[in-house]
Amino acid sequence: MRINKYIALCGVASRRKSEEYVKNGKVKVNGQIISSLATNIDVKKDKVELEGKVLSLPSNYVYYKLNKPKGYLCSRDDGTGRKTIYDLVKSDIRLFSIGRLDYETEGLIILTNDGDVAQKISHPRKEIEKEYIVKIDGKILESELAVLRNGVVENGVRLPKAKVNVIDENINQTKLSVIIHEGKNRQIRRMFDCIGKNIILLKRVRIGEINLGGLARGKHKKLNDYELSWLLSNLEEI
Repeated sequence: MRINKYIALCGVASRRKSEEYVKNGKVKVNGQIISSLATNIDVKKDKVELEGKVLSLPSNYVYYKLNKPKGYLCSRDDGTGRKTIYDLVKSDIRLFSIGRLDYETEGLIILTNDGDVAQKISHPRKEIEKEYIVKIDGKILESELAVLRNGVVENGVRLPKAKVNVIDENINQTKLSVIIHEGKNRQIRRMFDCIGKNIILLKRVRIGEINLGGLARGKHKKLNDYELSWLLSNLEEI
């Protein structure tokens, strides 16, 4: 295992910050300062120290689902003092989020201290379905639904296809289910922008076999046995 990945999985820093520690000579392996990011660690034999503190992988992993409200960041700190999802989940363990949501989007986030799971489940090659509930102003035409399903073209580039179905509609607004795989940055907002539709509500309700269910806004709970089994079954190498 590469040294920066090992440090990150120990829960003391992100991979990027871990790289900085290595480059700045703050990491020792078996008593020797190392500066190469190509250094590989044998987790069963090697002793790794960061600024004099011996590191070890978590012995107990935790897996939560959180209903993120609007107005919360998925990063730890953006330097402006805005609230983050980590304000909602008080933990002495460094948690990683699986599936980020933008500031104005609400819904399902998975949190864990198992960095290997977080990395693999988030990889686009997994093609795990993410389902969102979208409410827009007014009605939507069949031709517009076809554009969303086939992949809208933004600045000459086609966004990925989506499964889109109308759940309910009236003269003022339409409620839809939108299912995507890749989850590019603000993908759904960009999709609806391209067809001139204003989003009133954007909420993620499912990641693979893990559903938001009736979890209240701002609350979190551990994954049940079925959800955890599904999550861990997706760990084959990519």
